[in-house]
Amino acid sequence: MRHKRSTPNRQFRVADQIQRDVAELIRELKDPRVGMVTLNSVNVTPDYAHATIHFSVLVGEPVECEIGLNEAAGFLRNSLFKRLQIHTVPTLHFRFDKTTEKALELSALISRANATRALDSDE
Repeated sequence: MRHKRSTPNRQFRVADQIQRDVAELIRELKDPRVGMVTLNSVNVTPDYAHATIHFSVLVGEPVECEIGLNEAAGFLRNSLFKRLQIHTVPTLHFRFDKTTEKALELSALISRANATRALDSDE
């Protein structure tokens, strides 16, 4: 009896390759709603049917960008078929990642608190 050999970390390698390829493909999109986007992470389901792509936006409106990316998901998936050497190319789902936004807000709060503390100590 032969056991199916699963390649360790294959899911992570596929996710990483999807992240790199989709990042390149997004630059080719003509949708004005999709601004300067950074892909933060890709999570692929164990059956490779779905990939959730978490992104942040440097320039543009996050909600509009998410709508634009999800509308382009079919086009991006078809383009991945030509690039990826796997049997099943996952359906792509884009989700805005608020992590960067929250980090900036937290950094601004800390800066304000430090500035207030500096003013208090000067008095």
